[in-house]
Amino acid sequence: MSQESDQQILSVLKEIRDGQREIVTHLESQRALATEQLRKSQERVEESVGLQKEALRRQQSIMRMVVPSILVCIAAIAYLIIRYL
Repeated sequence: MSQESDQQILSVLKEIRDGQREIVTHLESQRALATEQLRKSQERVEESVGLQKEALRRQQSIMRMVVPSILVCIAAIAYLIIRYL
C-alpha cells in the first residue's frame, strides 16, 4: 500500500470516528430529554391521582349530607300525602 492510500484510509477512519462521536453526543442529549419528559410525566400522573382521590373524598362527604336530606324530604312528602288523604 502506498502512503497516499494509507492517508486516505486514515482520513476516512477519522471521519467515521467523528461521525460516531456526533451520534453519541446526539443520543446522550436525546436520552436526557427523554428522562426529563419521563420525570414530568410521572409528576403529572401523581398530581392527577391526587386530584382524583380528593374528588372522591369530596363526593363521599357530599353524599353523606345529601342522601339523608333526600330521605327526610321523601318522608315529609309521604307524611303530607298520608295526612291529607
